[in-house]
Formats: sequence, structure tokens, C-alpha cells
Amino acid sequence: MNDIVAEAKSKFSEFLENNNNRKTHERFAILEEIYTNQNHFDAETLYVQMKKSAYRVSRATVYNTIDVLLECNLIKKHNFGQNVSFFEKTYGIKAHHHIICTQCKAVEEFEDPQINDACNNISSSKNFKLEDISLNLFGICHLCMKT
Repeated sequence: MNDIVAEAKSKFSEFLENNNNRKTHERFAILEEIYTNQNHFDAETLYVQMKKSAYRVSRATVYNTIDVLLECNLIKKHNFGQNVSFFEKTYGIKAHHHIICTQCKAVEEFEDPQINDACNNISSSKNFKLEDISLNLFGICHLCMKT
């Protein structure tokens, strides 16, 4: 995992340089927090975790850095049917999909090569350049069905 973090930092550094953005300690601390500790997260939770970890970052810095990380394709934004945007790291992560429980809001990732193959075949047949696949399945998890 340390290799992924180092590579993500290198990609971020290059992106910041190429786009005339400042390379600040805070931005790299946020990136490291995401890549070492986070699965799916929202911006406010990330901010609170950064504060608990004794990082001196403002809420605005967290939100602004998330925007830059999205632009750099180091994180991806999701809407899991709530009024909050969730994010997840993307660099070095296998393509996957999500199952979201509409009751407890649990998010589970799954991989299915058949789904990816089907999407690639459809794209090819439509002469469409596929850049990303996002599949979210909404329903009730087995734990919530028991209650």
C-alpha cells in the first residue's frame, strides 16, 4: 500500500505543478489520509478525522483539495442516494461496483468481470470510447432484512 500512496503523491505533485497550483503540506496530508485510511468518505467526515489526527487544516482546504483530487482523477465522487456526496480513492484500485443498503446506508464493493466485459462490448459495438463504469445497486442488505 505504501507504493500506491507514494505513486499517488507523485501523480498529485505532477498535476499541481502542471496546473500552476501550490504544493502545500496540507494538500499532501489530505491525500495521504485518504489513501491510507479511507474507503468511502464524505468531505465533512474527512475534515473531522484530519482534526482528530492533529492536522492543522481548515474545512475550506479539505473541500478545495477534494476538488483538485477529483480533477486529478485520484478520487471519484459517488451519490449513494443520500444528500451527501461520497468519495473514494481511485489510483491503484481495481474496477468495482457498489451495493448500497437503503435502510442502514451500508456500502459494499463487489467486482464482476462479466459486467465490465458487457460494458466494453456495448461500447465497442456503439463505437464509444468508454472511460469509466459506475454501477450502484440499491436494496436492503441481509442484516436489515432480519430486523
